[in-house]
Amino acid sequence: MKLVSYTTKKKDRLGLFVDGKIYNLQECAAGMGFELPSRMRRFLRGGDEFMNLARQVEQAIMDGKITSFVSDENLKLLAPIPNPTSCRDGYAFRQHVATARRNRGVEMIPEFDQYPVFYFTNHNAIFGEGEIRVEDDHLQKLDFELEAAIVIGKEGRNISVDEADSYIAGYLIMNDLSARVLQMEEMKLNLGPAKGKDFATSIGPWLVTPDELDQYKISTEFGNKYNLRMTAKHNGKLISDGNMKDMNWTFAEIIERASYGVRLLPGDVIGSGTVGTGCYLELNGTLALEAKEKDFTPTWLKDGDEVELEITGLGILKNTIRKSKKNRSILAKKKKTS
Repeated sequence: MKLVSYTTKKKDRLGLFVDGKIYNLQECAAGMGFELPSRMRRFLRGGDEFMNLARQVEQAIMDGKITSFVSDENLKLLAPIPNPTSCRDGYAFRQHVATARRNRGVEMIPEFDQYPVFYFTNHNAIFGEGEIRVEDDHLQKLDFELEAAIVIGKEGRNISVDEADSYIAGYLIMNDLSARVLQMEEMKLNLGPAKGKDFATSIGPWLVTPDELDQYKISTEFGNKYNLRMTAKHNGKLISDGNMKDMNWTFAEIIERASYGVRLLPGDVIGSGTVGTGCYLELNGTLALEAKEKDFTPTWLKDGDEVELEITGLGILKNTIRKSKKNRSILAKKKKTS
């Protein structure tokens, strides 16, 4: 089942994506004699009961019993969960971490193999497909990050790795946009990324329930992995090619870590971290090392550029970068002292 959030220039609504068409889930359910919420967060709080009702609607659509879909020229897909309760981002792909560190001339950090880590990003700066407006400082080495993500479907605390996969409502694509100059500037203070990351994270195009990915599932003692190809294109050119099965930490392990001593809530989003080759920070560093004394010009995202991320079974997430009309810098300047 593919769940979407969409708007027709009114309020955001919850829908089902079936055979290329979007159906208003609440209206379809009402026609079948039962009630479902109009928005994703309330729907997720209904857990398995609401999911099962939504599957009945989907079956009725596939059987031809429901034919009325959303037909509006103003229809626009939003982030599947436009206002998540929180947004964490992990660090699950060893290849990305090791390559990025090698390119900086530092050893691989041994703690990577001891426990999964994550940071909190801004859950109020979530975008779906389409335009993303950024400020001038964001365009100083603006980068994409090709990731998968999950949405938590039920509340839990101290969740064990053995049961963690059952807490996943679905999977989607994530692009953790990163302003590298701001990020590197502030991370010298050892508090992690902040303004270099908090301005835009795009997710979508829809939330895919786990049952849709059964054919790709790889069961392990540490939770499920999935054999899903992950690619990125920049202005139509393929620049990244990886696979979700290469996660060295499963989502189940990340959930176990994230839920230790705290509640996870329906609607929480958790990203995988960047797949190997999945950002220009990594790609530029590798190409620079290969070039050696040759001239090398790194590539970054510019105003007007299009980024297209695709993951097998999860769809395609497209975003276009647009420069804001504002023109004020927050990049560090030497503080005057008396």
